[in-house]
Amino acid sequence: MSLSTHVLDTAAGRPAKDLFVRLSRRAAHGFVPVAEGRTDGDGRIREWTPLGREWDPAGDPRPGTYRLVFDTGAYLGDEAFFPEVSVVFSIREAGEHYHVPLLLSPFAYSTYRGS
Repeated sequence: MSLSTHVLDTAAGRPAKDLFVRLSRRAAHGFVPVAEGRTDGDGRIREWTPLGREWDPAGDPRPGTYRLVFDTGAYLGDEAFFPEVSVVFSIREAGEHYHVPLLLSPFAYSTYRGS
């Protein structure tokens, strides 16, 4: 699959391990969950668990609008000012690799298109 994410806990200075992330694709009636995963010991998700028939690991991601929802509240606990981070992005060309990193602390976050 050509979509990955990497979460770094900038306050702790280490990867965010075991953070739950859900991936959704925009449809006519809103976002539809298509896959999910948990970050590994390096804070990365390289392989996604498909949800239903909406996601084809061999053929996705297809062009369209997607949303990654990071469950930052479960990871950060009571320290989380942002208990959830939602990142919406567009995939324009199938076959390219898309990487969406998240830099996270209890009171801030940032993201960018990685490589």
